[in-house]
Order: sequence, then C-alpha cells, then structure tokens
Amino acid sequence: MAEIELKTAPGDYRFPTTNQSRHCFTRYIEFHRCVAAKGDGAGECEKFAKYYRSLCPAEWIVVITMVELQVDRWNEQRENGFTLVGWLDTIQQVCM
Repeated sequence: MAEIELKTAPGDYRFPTTNQSRHCFTRYIEFHRCVAAKGDGAGECEKFAKYYRSLCPAEWIVVITMVELQVDRWNEQRENGFTLVGWLDTIQQVCM
C-alpha cells in the first residue's frame, strides 16, 4: 500500500504567530493575483490555491466560493443590461 504524503503551505516569516487567518487571506489574494496575471488554469498559480485551501478553514472556503458564484451572477446580469437601479425601481413598485 502506498504511503500518502500530506503537504501544507510552507512557513512564511510574515506570519510568525499561531493565528494563520491573515496568512490564509494573503495566499488567497496571491492566487487571484496570479490568475489575473497569467489566466485561468495557469499551472504556476495552483500552488497558491493549494496553500490557501490548506490554511483556510473549510467553512471559509465554502463561503468564499458562494460569494464568488454570486458575484459572477451579478457580473453576468450587468453584461446583459440588468442594472441595480432597475432592480431597485422594480422592488419599489412591487412594495408600494
């Protein structure tokens, strides 16, 4: 039976304390900066994704994913001509 090798993000001198929340967030930002610079699916960005996934609590990753999906929906709606102002006008008409 093959041994499973577990890895996590390497130590980072910027985060010497035991609370790794900021380290998690920084790795998350580094991942998205890399993707913005090199494009989706860039292999060299995957290490940052692995780092933030190993450092961040699973609950945070679920919430981050849900927020990203919602933002994607909003961006798609804006691209299709839907505006927040129009949405607010519709809500006001329904509520009055």
